[in-house]
Amino acid sequence: MRTWFITGASRGFGALITAEALAAGDAVVATARDPKGLVERFGEHPRLLAVRLDVTQEAQAREAVEAALQRFGRIDVLVNNAGYGLLGAVEEARGPEVERLFATNVFGLLTVTRAVLPHMRRQRAGHVINLSSLGGYSAYPGWGVYCATKFAVEGITEALAAELAPLGIHATVVEPGFFRTDFLDGQSLAVAEPIADYAETSGVTRTAAVDLNHAQPGNPAKLAKAMIALAHTARPPVRLPLGSDALARIENKHRSVTEELAAWRELALSTDGFDEAR
Repeated sequence: MRTWFITGASRGFGALITAEALAAGDAVVATARDPKGLVERFGEHPRLLAVRLDVTQEAQAREAVEAALQRFGRIDVLVNNAGYGLLGAVEEARGPEVERLFATNVFGLLTVTRAVLPHMRRQRAGHVINLSSLGGYSAYPGWGVYCATKFAVEGITEALAAELAPLGIHATVVEPGFFRTDFLDGQSLAVAEPIADYAETSGVTRTAAVDLNHAQPGNPAKLAKAMIALAHTARPPVRLPLGSDALARIENKHRSVTEELAAWRELALSTDGFDEAR
């Protein structure tokens, strides 16, 4: 039996992953800002511990981890799922909005990871799974600041994977495409005040987000099952894109980067070396 520690578990991906882990016979420490919703959804389950956790509060993160260890004795899988979106052009995003977004999506992830890793290091085993996004690999107009938080998660996870490998601990960043969740609703998405000059870029994205809401191609229940498969893999990947749209976007970016490298290769190489005659 594995013990999962899942942030943002009250709804969306977090709740579905919690349900799948319990169905698989594992124990789950499900965390949320308000854990009452977790009890209402899952009931009094013998392998479920619902814990209050605002990921931006370091003391709460440490307390939640201690509660997990007291109840189950170990943490095998950490799923950093808590986060939300910000829709707007880079210039449209105001300072406080940007700071709040990074506080949850990046600094909150780091806070929880720092609280869990000492225990995984003592075990010499564990798996850190960080929920990123297709936007963490390829940015979109209108999602620039949100994508920046997810680009940060990608870099953190890539470094973690190398740092933790000698200790028997894995790290994976999961990159979902567009899944039919409440992500584009008001409870999961902040929207910046629009600037008219961006109507043809971020403005188009705003309109598309309204049309796409609850019409996304990805099935969240299948993503949750994929997460269980990932956690039970002996040699997990550093990156796992999920969804046909994620695969297509990543492949298109690879082609674009390859073409750009070829076009600018000569200038890139020209900066090596020194003029010994000087």
